[in-house]
Amino acid sequence: MIKKVKVLLFVSGFFMSLNAFAQLPTAPELAKRMHVGVNLGNTLEAICSEDAWGAGKTSQKLIDSIKTAGFNTIRIPTAWFCHSDTISSTISPQWMARVREVVDYCIKDDLYVIINMHWDKGWLENRVDPKQQAKVNERQKAYWTQIAEYFKQYDEHLLFAGANEPHASNALQMSVLLSYYQTFINAVRATGGNNTSRTLIIQGPETDIEKTLKLMNTLPKDKINNRLMVEVHFYSPFQFCLMNDDAQWGKMFYYWGKDFHSKTDTERNSTWGEEDAVDKLFSDLKKKFVDKGIPVILGEFGAYRRKIEDPENQQLNYKSVEHFNKYVVKSCLTNGIIPYYWDTPMNLLNRDTAKVLDKGVISAMFQGAKEAKAESYSKKTKKK
Repeated sequence: MIKKVKVLLFVSGFFMSLNAFAQLPTAPELAKRMHVGVNLGNTLEAICSEDAWGAGKTSQKLIDSIKTAGFNTIRIPTAWFCHSDTISSTISPQWMARVREVVDYCIKDDLYVIINMHWDKGWLENRVDPKQQAKVNERQKAYWTQIAEYFKQYDEHLLFAGANEPHASNALQMSVLLSYYQTFINAVRATGGNNTSRTLIIQGPETDIEKTLKLMNTLPKDKINNRLMVEVHFYSPFQFCLMNDDAQWGKMFYYWGKDFHSKTDTERNSTWGEEDAVDKLFSDLKKKFVDKGIPVILGEFGAYRRKIEDPENQQLNYKSVEHFNKYVVKSCLTNGIIPYYWDTPMNLLNRDTAKVLDKGVISAMFQGAKEAKAESYSKKTKKK
């Protein structure tokens, strides 16, 4: 009888061990589950303190509100350099625990979570060149070994992203950048556990779509197939999305979209980068990556409301902003790309009370998702 019990325990332990290290889903499988995302921006990547840029302390209540709004995936920009010994690159245990606490808030709500290596004083982002390469790779390995070890038991709901917006604009810099990603992948895989098959995300040069299409012609090597995603960002036209002051070379745009131009404030109408341009860029990403089994995330995008004196044009600006965010989501999902809106404190949500502040933009994005789904269904029906 004792022998039988021992055998049963051994067999049970064997299968439990196999289950613990079973392969996580592939990147394309995950991409099908991840729909519309949002960034916890200006928070864990804020310089040396979570509340340095006005976010306050992230709560479970806030993450619950994000989930309730309809998002099923969240990108958490994260700083590490500021929270580590700059000589040994040892990350503060207290900071690691705090990052895990926020990740756990998201996991509790069944969200897919991305933590990255954000700007972080530019230790990687601003040093994509051969002279700095060895030092950056050394620090990249140290950080990701610690992060991956700490989170290695987490399931497929947690994804790692190796950088943010790395400053690479030519073939030489691209080759250096690929070495940083190779170090990232190798460090994560070496920690074992679920990290042997975790999906990892690598960023295009400057996360610029056109530069990514031109320069990212090879990917780093990985020990396991189909576990990489590519990330780009989109704030175009810049004059509409991010520009805060007129410049000699051009003026700010207040109105975007072929049906949303002002008849009285014509110098503020977008003159480039409207719907057709969005569709072309995302279609090109689909052909280069998605169609080849490499999912793409639009890790950041967004256009934001402006204050305009004329009431009629003010409403037109609001409609333009909602239309832009709706259209980007729709075009992304139509092309198999996962969009993440860039949100900061007091934009979509009040970070303290977790109350929704901009129902219009949120509703617009999910209307875009709904329209993309309807178009996809229509295309499938026609094929039959």
